[in-house]
Amino acid sequence: MVNPVVLVVDDSPTVRKIVQLTLQRERIEVVTASDGLSALAAVADTQPDLILLDIMLPRMDGYNICQVVRKSMAYRDLPIIMLSGKDGLFDKMRGKLAGSTEYITKPFDSSELVQTVKRYLDTPEARERAGRRQNRAGRLRRRI
Repeated sequence: MVNPVVLVVDDSPTVRKIVQLTLQRERIEVVTASDGLSALAAVADTQPDLILLDIMLPRMDGYNICQVVRKSMAYRDLPIIMLSGKDGLFDKMRGKLAGSTEYITKPFDSSELVQTVKRYLDTPEARERAGRRQNRAGRLRRRI
């Protein structure tokens, strides 16, 4: 069985590392990006099973990233969890309007983060995405 892949997008190296270590303990593969454009490239390159997305980012904010991802047929149903220090109702509604699946406020509880991520990774759609990613990786290895 292939491990799920989560893309963590945050401009704080500390937050990226904490989330990465927390999820890796759960046997979840983590890919990170520190800005909006790198995040979009990482989505295309890794085809993650879930995105944890900060709002305030250099080069493109989390709302715009979410909208761009949602416009793609391939990623329309990809779970996107906003992980932000902005905790106002307006910010949460704006995240929902941009297409986020859920919203977690920083500072977050590690167990809450893991529980939320696992809820979205334990679905037939997530298992299907992981299977497609594994098949692609196998085809690439055979070509090399």
